[in-house]
Amino acid sequence: MRSKRLFQSIAGRQWVAWIPTVWLLTFFLVPFLVVLKISLSESAIAMPPYQPIVQWLEGGLAEIRLNFGNYLFLIDDPLYLASYGESVRIALVSTLVTLFIGYPMAHVIAMAPEPRRTLLLILVILPFWTSFLLRVYAWIAILKSNGLLNAVLLNLGLISEPLVILQTDLAVYLGIAYTYLPFMVLPLYAALSKLDRTLLEAAEDLGATPWVSFWTVTLPLTLPGIFAGSLLVFVPAIGEFVIPALLGGNDTLMIGKVLWNEFFANRDWPIASAVAIIMLCLIVGPLMWLSRLQSRAERA
Repeated sequence: MRSKRLFQSIAGRQWVAWIPTVWLLTFFLVPFLVVLKISLSESAIAMPPYQPIVQWLEGGLAEIRLNFGNYLFLIDDPLYLASYGESVRIALVSTLVTLFIGYPMAHVIAMAPEPRRTLLLILVILPFWTSFLLRVYAWIAILKSNGLLNAVLLNLGLISEPLVILQTDLAVYLGIAYTYLPFMVLPLYAALSKLDRTLLEAAEDLGATPWVSFWTVTLPLTLPGIFAGSLLVFVPAIGEFVIPALLGGNDTLMIGKVLWNEFFANRDWPIASAVAIIMLCLIVGPLMWLSRLQSRAERA
C-alpha cells in the first residue's frame, strides 16, 4: 500500500513537471524553429514573401536550399550591429535604474507591518490594471515641452525654459523603468521577506552599522532576487518597440524597431527572422551562463 502511494506521488510530480515542459516546447521551440527556417530562406515577391527551403524534384527527390547570406548580411551592415549595441545599452541602463528604484521600495514593503504590506503590494501592482499603451501615452503628456513636468518646474522657478526630455534616451529610460518596475520589485520583495532577521540582529550586536549590515548580510542574501528581477526587466526591455517608438527620438534605434521595419515596411522576412534569431542567441547564451554561475555559487 505504501509503495503504491509512493508511485502515485512520483507519477503526480512527473505530470506536474511535464505540463510546463510541453507548454514551453509548444509555444517557444516550435515558433523558434519556424523563424529559424524562414531565416535560412531567400526573400521573394510572393505571399508569404520568402521561398521554401525544400524544393521537390521529379521522382520524389527533395533539394534543400539553405541561405546563410542573411546572417552574413547582418554582420557586414553596421546598421544592425549598431541597433544590437543600442538595444543592449538601453536595456542595461534601464535595468540598473529599475534596480536602484525598486530595491528600496521592496525593502520598505518587506519591513512594513502585515496590513500595510498588503496595501503597498497592491499599489505596486496597480498600474497593471490599466492599458500599457495608455500608460506610455501618459508619459508623453508628462514629458513634452508644455507637459506637466515642465509646467511644475517653471512655476517653481527651477528652470527658465522648458526642458527637452521627450524623444530622448532619458525618456526611454524613464518609460522602461516605470513600465517594468513591478517585475523588479516583486522578486526583490520575495527575497527580502524571507530574510532571517536574526542575522541582522547578530550583526548589530557585533557592532556593525546599518550600512555594513546591508552590504555584508542583506545584499548577499538577496542576490537571487536581484538576479531574477534583473532578468525579468532586461529580457523584455532589449526587444522593446512601443516605448522607444513613442518616447524616443528618430536616432533611438533599437532592435525591436528594426524588426518591425524589416517585417512590415521592407517585407524582408528572411532578414527579419535572422535578426530575431541572433538577438535570441545573444540573450539566451549569456543568461544560461549566468544562471549556471549562480547555481554553482548557491551550491557552494
